[in-house]
Amino acid sequence: MPDLAALFEINFSRSKIQNWIRSGDILVNGLIKKTGYSLEINDEIKVDPPKVLEQNPKILPENIDLDINNFEKVLKFLKDSKVDLVIVGPEKPLVNGIVDYLESNDIKVFGPRKIPSQLEGSKTFTKNICKKYNIPTAKFGIFEKKENTINFLENSKFPIVIKADGLAAGKGVYISKNLSEAKEAVSEIFDGKFGVAKKILVEEFLNGEEMSFFIVCDGKNFKIFKTAQDHKRVNEGDEGKNTGGMGAYSPSGLINKILENKIIDKIISPTLKAIEEMGEKYKGFLYAGLMILDNEPFLIEYNVRMGDPECQTILPLLKTDLIDVCNACCDENLESLNIEWKEEKSLCIVLCSKGYPEKFTNNVKIDNLNNLKLNNNDFIFHAGTKEEENEIFSNGGRVLNFVSLSSSFKNSRERAIKLIDQLNWKNGFFRKDIGFKIIDK
Repeated sequence: MPDLAALFEINFSRSKIQNWIRSGDILVNGLIKKTGYSLEINDEIKVDPPKVLEQNPKILPENIDLDINNFEKVLKFLKDSKVDLVIVGPEKPLVNGIVDYLESNDIKVFGPRKIPSQLEGSKTFTKNICKKYNIPTAKFGIFEKKENTINFLENSKFPIVIKADGLAAGKGVYISKNLSEAKEAVSEIFDGKFGVAKKILVEEFLNGEEMSFFIVCDGKNFKIFKTAQDHKRVNEGDEGKNTGGMGAYSPSGLINKILENKIIDKIISPTLKAIEEMGEKYKGFLYAGLMILDNEPFLIEYNVRMGDPECQTILPLLKTDLIDVCNACCDENLESLNIEWKEEKSLCIVLCSKGYPEKFTNNVKIDNLNNLKLNNNDFIFHAGTKEEENEIFSNGGRVLNFVSLSSSFKNSRERAIKLIDQLNWKNGFFRKDIGFKIIDK
């Protein structure tokens, strides 16, 4: 087998590893284009059947069932397969220190180390940085007991935001409209809905518009890696319960040069300074979830990876080889790399299992995928699927991502909806209004 670069998921799916594998100079990855199963970032594909860590079906020739949270087994696989480069995307192994572990064993790896990864792993970690470095964010309180939290809420103004402190797969955030909803949120968090909760965060509600701002960093320098806006609420009009993401579009309609400079000067640069003063370097993707009020940015949260579905929305716009970006960061040579982008508008719609984000049924067959006629600007990403006897079945709440590029967000949305309608999966539902704030205003 030739040397390979195994790239763990850049968060297309939290339960799977959707890898990119490079064989020789050719990149093959877990995105979907034309055939429904692989996005050709390079112009051709050459594979001497590579091994990949447990991923969604039909993406690469051979799957390896490997627990990515077992660092010793991951290391053995990487060394046995002579892997050149690892990109870690899922948040849990990053927060648990897989980058530190692999680097200590002479494996080249793209992603932040354990301490910088706490920007996502602990909301109180990030809030304390905001306080120390005067980073604009919502006013907040940190509580360790249910009784103290409820006592505080009884004297608070609503709506109010309640967050689980640790990792919660993008779902541990509640926007409570009244005290009753707030008490329910606090009970669910402290009762372990998102795992053991030692702390809870209560924030003021900022009534602005959300935006996702991405950078890629090599430990010394960083470059902007596009913007996006996503839709977390399950129902149209941004109503209903929070989800991992119902769709997104890129670039954000809010971004302008003045706002961009404010984001860098007030939020990104102070954060990187904080990490540096801890004796660490930040390497990898950093995703700032922002609230924009009157062209002023406020930090809501950080992800230490590309988000889902923002990643699926942004990467099809990238003209530069992703591997070149990752290698430049690992080699602390990002400043010399010119990252190029397409000019099109990208929009993603997530097709979900009926019932999501509550109870839903898995193992529902998905017909017609191979019958969809995709053009060069159409992409379908597997998120929650599995393969059995050459058939595709649902295996999660968010099942497929439909992405389209065009000269306008309106055209991109219409094209994505057309493809979903053609698929005609009876067990699915989706939001038809993704991008409504920029398309329908």
